Amino acid sequence: MGKKAKPCDCPKCMPEWLAAFGDLMSLLLCFFVLLLSMSTMDAKKIQEAIGSLAGALSVLEGGSKMDISREKQQQIQTASAKSKEDTTNSISNAMSRTIKEVNEILKATGSPQVTLEEAESGFTIRLPGALLFKQGSSQIENQDAILFLKRIALIIERLPENLRINVVGYTDNVMPDVKSPYRDNWDLSTARGVSVVKELIKDKISPKRLMAGGKAQYDPIASNATKEGRAKNRRVELRFYSSSNKDKNRAQKSILDMKKQEK
Repeated sequence: MGKKAKPCDCPKCMPEWLAAFGDLMSLLLCFFVLLLSMSTMDAKKIQEAIGSLAGALSVLEGGSKMDISREKQQQIQTASAKSKEDTTNSISNAMSRTIKEVNEILKATGSPQVTLEEAESGFTIRLPGALLFKQGSSQIENQDAILFLKRIALIIERLPENLRINVVGYTDNVMPDVKSPYRDNWDLSTARGVSVVKELIKDKISPKRLMAGGKAQYDPIASNATKEGRAKNRRVELRFYSSSNKDKNRAQKSILDMKKQEK
């Protein structure tokens, strides 16, 4: 008789089909757990998620593609609106501080002060002539006035580009001296408007945004019968306006904010 073969020393293990079956059961269990967890979610969101997977991975069919950027767009729009509001507030604060500081100087001299007024299409900054010019002159030589205009120019740079500035000079009803280079108040008021425009251009404001003019003694804001009234009438107005309704609203909001800060 031949020798009996030795038994196999290999450890006993499960059949191969049982291992495959176990894996299948595990996958099915995971699948049903996922179904259970999704049953409490919104059906539309699930459909959109499936659609997104189908588009991104090309493994599933059907479903609508989810607009993943919708929420992000809303966040961006909200952040953009807040940023614009912060910018508007920042501009208002800067304008209010600038006007307040120059008015403190003017108050000591007894001169009319810089005022800020709401207009139909924007707002107006009214500068007293005593701040800018000597009697009968259109040359800006006052260093305080030059610094003030520089600060105004910095603020203008932060305003919307399609916001325009119309600079208009005014005089009282006293005609220029016979030795004056200006024939009448039309020449003097226009020359003063042009001087302010040129100063703003020096401060890097685009000439396309600026316009200069003069109204002589016409359209006074006070009586020319008194010295104080004539001083108020000698002025230069910076009128900020825009053809865009959106910018009009922003300008009006700015002026309201500035008035609140002045109070």
